[in-house]
Amino acid sequence: MRQLSLLVLGIALLAPAAASAQSRQSERDAFTLSERVPVDKWIRVRNINGEMRVRASNSDKVEITATKTWRRGDPKDVSIETKKSSDGSILVCAIWANTNTVCTEDRYSSHNDDRRDHWNDRDRNDVAVEFEIRVPKGVKVGVWSVNGGVSVDGVTNEVRAGTVNGGVDAVSTGGPVQASTVNGSVRATMGRLDGDQDLTFSTVNGSVVAEFAGDIDADIDLSTVNGRFQTDWPVTISGRIDPRRLRATLGKGGRRIRLSTVNGNVELRKR
Repeated sequence: MRQLSLLVLGIALLAPAAASAQSRQSERDAFTLSERVPVDKWIRVRNINGEMRVRASNSDKVEITATKTWRRGDPKDVSIETKKSSDGSILVCAIWANTNTVCTEDRYSSHNDDRRDHWNDRDRNDVAVEFEIRVPKGVKVGVWSVNGGVSVDGVTNEVRAGTVNGGVDAVSTGGPVQASTVNGSVRATMGRLDGDQDLTFSTVNGSVVAEFAGDIDADIDLSTVNGRFQTDWPVTISGRIDPRRLRATLGKGGRRIRLSTVNGNVELRKR
């Protein structure tokens, strides 16, 4: 989770967003977007505190709505910024005020010299932003949060999804898919594998499941400390068998597919 590492110090201080749902206030449609994104270009959405949900669009546009919820914070302290690239790709970022945070296609970063004091100043801001994202056929999707689960379905092209605290469930009828978290399980499902791009699915606390349609040619690397391995494909293993790590070849080999966790099972499944 390199793109989120600069903000991990703030995670614990943002955690109150999950508390006492009954007493939380909300602002629906705090942000809306309806834009065309060309086929094979990206819609990228980055968030710090809140869940992300991606589904298929019924139109030819990317449609995004954001709902802010809070218990004692000020929703005006969180803005949502957009940037359109020359190729038609769009970046959407939730920005918490006075955090000196910069959001790019690759990551959040902070220019504050003392990040711990910086987050202590904001410890009463429990505002969460929940994104609902609708995506037409052919558009690539990148969605990342820090505190909050990520769910992707109905996509037909490449997906990159990640968080720190929460599960990731990413499905594409096309592909490829990359997915990762730290605290939570990962499940990735894809319909086809074009090209030779390496794929990574990882967590620390949780299981990792990757599902592929049809036969694949790949070199696989499965690792867990407290869990078990499972694969629906016959594999070719050379050398000594390691109970914590499985390196093997599927079919003719080729791209590297890595599934890793510390506490949980690792499963490579055929759809």
